[in-house]
Amino acid sequence: YHFNLFSQQPAIYNTGDYISYLQNKNIGLVVNHTSVLNNVHLVDSLLRLGFQVKTIFSPEHGFFGKEDAGKFLSDGYYNDTISIVSLYGDNKKPQAKDLDKIDVLLFDIQDVGVRFYTYISTLHYVMEACADHNIKLIVLDRPNSHVNYIDGPVLEKDFSSFVGMHPVPIIYGMTIGEYAMMINGEEWTSKRCDLIVVSMHNYLRNSEYIFTIKPSPNLPNNQAIKLYPSLCLFEGTNVSVGRGTNFPFQHFGAPYFQNTYSFKPISNFGSKHPKYENITCYGEDLRFYKSDKYEINLNWLINAYNICPNKVDFFNSFFDKLAGTDDLRKQIVSGLSIEEIKQSWRHNLLDFQDIRQKYLIY
Repeated sequence: YHFNLFSQQPAIYNTGDYISYLQNKNIGLVVNHTSVLNNVHLVDSLLRLGFQVKTIFSPEHGFFGKEDAGKFLSDGYYNDTISIVSLYGDNKKPQAKDLDKIDVLLFDIQDVGVRFYTYISTLHYVMEACADHNIKLIVLDRPNSHVNYIDGPVLEKDFSSFVGMHPVPIIYGMTIGEYAMMINGEEWTSKRCDLIVVSMHNYLRNSEYIFTIKPSPNLPNNQAIKLYPSLCLFEGTNVSVGRGTNFPFQHFGAPYFQNTYSFKPISNFGSKHPKYENITCYGEDLRFYKSDKYEINLNWLINAYNICPNKVDFFNSFFDKLAGTDDLRKQIVSGLSIEEIKQSWRHNLLDFQDIRQKYLIY
């Protein structure tokens, strides 16, 4: 890895590249707790400069990034003055009344570059709303830990949901700005929006990004973010990924595993009712796991399935949505090898690579 702090800076720092679009405009912000510039939130930065921030829109986990995964959120206020409209409650898409007096929307949220992480689904609906109401959208680009490779099955249309809306692999290898350009360019929304991507300066695709703010409650550090694409598939099974412990997405297990390593999920911040709450799980400790390979690790998933005493209970209905296909589940049940499974992804990944190439900025 090249570690260059200067190339780590999200586009929010390049104020000269976007401030002119905001002059004398009524501004809407699509932001959360990660939208910070020199320890000051973007909302406060713009207000101090005298800009007219009218409405804040917040994604899953809320504006403050503290809510449980999957928890529906209601609207609120910032400092009792600016309304916060939840895009993870009754509406996933900004409504006409929310956009009534807005001239420009500014989107700045730290993503992790994995298809089932829902901030890109929020981006999709924001783009659609901007197109519907002729509002300019400015996306401030940010680094992505999984930006320099692609892997996983490409989502099939029949399995699209809020945890996967587009025909992309689990790891699509793009910054959020590049992804916005692809949504627009491939016309995945009902019509294109007036989009401007503010790019990062000196960003390198192979530079590791060190997260200073956790993007959501259960991705507390870089290790969890690196393991997330592989371990999140367990959310569609009867295996715990450590929600309700101090190390979510850094270990996994279930009561039926035979390992000596154990953990006990309890109700905690970010996971009020975790899987196997107050029950001891045995499994694998990945807190110090390192690998030189950029890939989705299927070993853990397949081994867990093989040791599950009652195989019909292993997968739940969420698994196919996460995978974006029912093929992966069927392949594991059929006993296909990892090589055979990965070979079955190859053709679609090559096709996607051609699409992706058109939108790469860095």
